[in-house]
Amino acid sequence: MSTEEKPAAAPRSLAEELRGRDDVGLAALLRSRPDLVTPVPTDLTQLATRAGTRASVVRALERLDRFALQTAQALAVAADPAPYDELLGLLAGDEGDPAVSAALPHVVRTLREQALVWGGDDRLRLVRTARELLSPSAQHPSPTGLGPTVREATAGMSPGRIQEIVTAAGLPSTHDSVSAVAALTGLFTDRARMSALLAEVPPESAETLERLVWGPPYGQVTADPAPRLRLLLDRGLLLPTAPGTVVLPREVALHLRGGRAHRATEPVPPPVEPAPAPAHRPQVVDAAAAGQAYTALAAVEELLKDWDEGGPAVLRSGGLSVRDLKRTAVALDVPEPVAAFWVELAYAAGLLASDGEADERYAATPAYDTWLERPAAERWTVLATAWLAATRTPGLVGERDAKDHTVAALGPGLDRSAAPEVRHRVLALLAGLPEGTAPVAESVPARLRWERPPRPGTGDGEDLRSRLARWTLTEAETLGITGRGALSAHGRALLGLPAPEPDRPDHPAEPEPRGPGDRLPVHHRPAPPPGPLSPAGFSPAGFSPAGFSPAEPKNVTAAARLLAPLLPEPLDHVLLQADLTAVAPGPLRRPLADMLDVLADVESKGGATVYRFTPGSVRRALDAGQTAADLHAFLTAHSRTPVPQPLAYLIDDVARRHGHLRVGAASAYVRCDDEAVLNEILADKRAAELGLRRLAPTVLAARADPAGLLEGLRRMGFAPAAESAEGDVLITRAHAHRTPPRTPPEPVPEGPPVPDDTLLTAAIRAVRAGDLAATAPRKPRAGRGGGELPRTGSAETLATVQAAVLTGEALWIGYVNAEGAASQRVIAPVRVEGGFVTAYDHTADEVRTYPLHRITGVAELADDES
Repeated sequence: MSTEEKPAAAPRSLAEELRGRDDVGLAALLRSRPDLVTPVPTDLTQLATRAGTRASVVRALERLDRFALQTAQALAVAADPAPYDELLGLLAGDEGDPAVSAALPHVVRTLREQALVWGGDDRLRLVRTARELLSPSAQHPSPTGLGPTVREATAGMSPGRIQEIVTAAGLPSTHDSVSAVAALTGLFTDRARMSALLAEVPPESAETLERLVWGPPYGQVTADPAPRLRLLLDRGLLLPTAPGTVVLPREVALHLRGGRAHRATEPVPPPVEPAPAPAHRPQVVDAAAAGQAYTALAAVEELLKDWDEGGPAVLRSGGLSVRDLKRTAVALDVPEPVAAFWVELAYAAGLLASDGEADERYAATPAYDTWLERPAAERWTVLATAWLAATRTPGLVGERDAKDHTVAALGPGLDRSAAPEVRHRVLALLAGLPEGTAPVAESVPARLRWERPPRPGTGDGEDLRSRLARWTLTEAETLGITGRGALSAHGRALLGLPAPEPDRPDHPAEPEPRGPGDRLPVHHRPAPPPGPLSPAGFSPAGFSPAGFSPAEPKNVTAAARLLAPLLPEPLDHVLLQADLTAVAPGPLRRPLADMLDVLADVESKGGATVYRFTPGSVRRALDAGQTAADLHAFLTAHSRTPVPQPLAYLIDDVARRHGHLRVGAASAYVRCDDEAVLNEILADKRAAELGLRRLAPTVLAARADPAGLLEGLRRMGFAPAAESAEGDVLITRAHAHRTPPRTPPEPVPEGPPVPDDTLLTAAIRAVRAGDLAATAPRKPRAGRGGGELPRTGSAETLATVQAAVLTGEALWIGYVNAEGAASQRVIAPVRVEGGFVTAYDHTADEVRTYPLHRITGVAELADDES
């Protein structure tokens, strides 16, 4: 054996290329293509096979950025295999492009890492499935706009016709079609000779070539082509592919394009441009975002307060009806798209759900009561983290689905698995701008289209990711993550991004002039943003979209800490006025706000909320168990102004009449100690529908049920109180309807999650061990194929295993488990007893015990050859 180290041979397959990778390289592959790890491949050959399946390759291609995808498309039209220089020429053209030359090495490394390309720089190969998907064909045109090669286009042409084309092109005739096609290909790929040939083409013929050069490369001709077309057909510059159809050969198109596979190669991501308006000071951005955050809290509270006693009915197909969404928008005083956003946000946060009753309706969940008890900043983080992780997309509400049905809020069909990733990416792009700067709105979708090009032929108009980006910018502003278009400090903390270092200590309002070089780094691929953030108790279980890490509680805590000082402090007082109104000059503390909601009606909102006291609102408080003395004491304790006399009279007057009448179940009855009051009721024509009749001087019976009787008497101007079967006054409390405990809707992940380090380590160890068993050299045995399990008799199996125990040698065995699954393993036997063999299993990297009757056979490993 030679003592000199042999050079590593070029891999002959993708499996051999993977076998030459270290563990870091395999981990990078499985991390970039997580679908390959589930289930764990048995060996590297199976891993390579799985990496070449159509579904996996399509998923990998869809996650490439535009330049990486253009590189793969260029390889699909290059020779197979192609040297690196040919690939560079297809992307940079004959004149070259420094940006392409600088970016291409990184992209080739990325394609190799993802097992889409393999081989050395002198023999780059695109995996076969990717080549089939990206190569030009009449049924599936290439994004490059190139057609078939001369060899492909002339495959069905007669030898005589090929010789005629060769002669017309000025080449000597050959003895066979193969050499003739090779000569014609050589002519078309020779820049000097091709330029001379095209110089002889008249302008009208050259114009035909120009129309086909950037694709599509196919054209229609008549049975008797015009002279300008006949000249091109005679010289092979156009080749017939079917009756009446001609194609521009790939080699001719590349010459006319100057060697470029694409009209415009994009090695550099488009920058996210700052808006032309002056940048805002960070304090202004944070204050504006905090104002929106407070508005978000108020909107969700008002929505759920309105639905506390049972909200709209659930449609049979699921979701809110169009009419109920309009009513909700009117109640919140917002446009319908904004109302749909608040409804979906409350649903995503687990604060809203259907009650599951026979007459199914939407209502607040028990988690809503817990949420209300938390500080305002923490309540906001619940909403913001739910929005970041949700795959439900409110922007689709009101559109038509594939069946031409209107997409309903809270209904099915709103999940878009790309939504969390797009939200994180958009906010990360905003974080890359100078502090206090908003982006040009269109530059954000343009950047996302470069990072993840839309699949051609979707037919949905604007691609989904661009729409998601626009919705993200609007929703982030509505929710208070951004302020005046710029990312706020608490929004940055929520994403786990470091605080920016100010360019100047005073943070001027006007930005410094931006030059052409003031852009994001050209070849730097930004790190994936943090994963969905969810505080304890509101985390969507089991969701981890590809590329995102689990939520960091410290990020949520940091965001709440930054936001808390910016939110208005809740007040413990109101200002009572003589016109039976109360003015709340700011947000109120929870007990005060809850009591005022019962005692008064909201008349107007804004910077200050105006409440109005009415007989009905006072009666509502009395029905809830309050007394006149309680109400006087409450208003005196929480008003910075004296209690006006009209308000005191109103409370006393309603309280004096409240409960004077008692309504119970007969079907229903009314009792009152004052016979005159009952006489007045019986004499009133409006009481006819109640079916009243006197049972005793102080008791009336009614056909109506107690609830209908209560409502009827109140419409007549009385203030009855309901009583129990024991004669006690029933206290009615508002906000009593809750759904059973519900979990928030689980987001729909976009493909399998990225495996963590523990799973990667275990998977790589298992694949390596399986590959060792599959590729270990074995001593040849007569009558056995190389891919079959070893087959030996029981006596021979036992003797071979016992001998291996004495010598310490490893064996190759075939094994069938209890489920009947067959596998091959490399073991080092330690002992044999009681019908079992205990051995170190190289495949599993552990000591195991195997029943001898389940071993199909054994074979000794061949000596290593060096």
